[in-house]
Amino acid sequence: MAEAQLTTMPQSDATLSVFSGEENFNNAMKMAEQLAKSDMIPAVYKNKPENCIIALELSNRLKLSPFLVMQNMYIVQGKPSWASTFIISCINASGRFNGGLKFEMDANRTKCRAYAVEKTTGDKLVGPLITMEMAKNEGWLGKSGSKWKTMPELMLRYRAAAFFGRLYCPEIMNGMLTEDEATDIKPIEESEIVDVFAEPEQVDSQEKQDVKNEAEVEQQQLLHAGD
Repeated sequence: MAEAQLTTMPQSDATLSVFSGEENFNNAMKMAEQLAKSDMIPAVYKNKPENCIIALELSNRLKLSPFLVMQNMYIVQGKPSWASTFIISCINASGRFNGGLKFEMDANRTKCRAYAVEKTTGDKLVGPLITMEMAKNEGWLGKSGSKWKTMPELMLRYRAAAFFGRLYCPEIMNGMLTEDEATDIKPIEESEIVDVFAEPEQVDSQEKQDVKNEAEVEQQQLLHAGD
């Protein structure tokens, strides 16, 4: 898969947030309605200006072409996520690193980490180590149709790039996962969520009295058992 080529918007356009005022929102909505009619955008945006306007806001925030954002943003389990190649392209195009993002792998090709050399300091910034053992333990490897089984080296690089971006370039990730991360991660069920601030359950006073009475009866029976 070829890496996306980035197109930067003029600086003046990037200063006007879609949600910064009613006029900007109305103008953005007109743009979104026209974009939604296009046959060249992904299906998730076709005839859906409400989705297009979110893409416009993200493109505005990242100073990128709306079309580029649409082509590289996916909806997985109801949440937006980035294509891994898009994250790599954004890191390379940021201008912060000499030579862009690079990868190191062990001799067995089962471990990988991303790194880059920062221009301003010359420091080598190293991302977290991603391993096939981690993929197995986290459940990524065992999922049905998992690309970790068929393309392990590529997936190691993609995941290493995502972790590096989240650690050193959070302004690019914007708190979002990559598409393959969103696919791998099991959604949290409502039943698994624990409210740590909830008040402890109060036992009904009558129930407590009944328990106390039963205990007293049992104690009296024990005392008279030998009579």
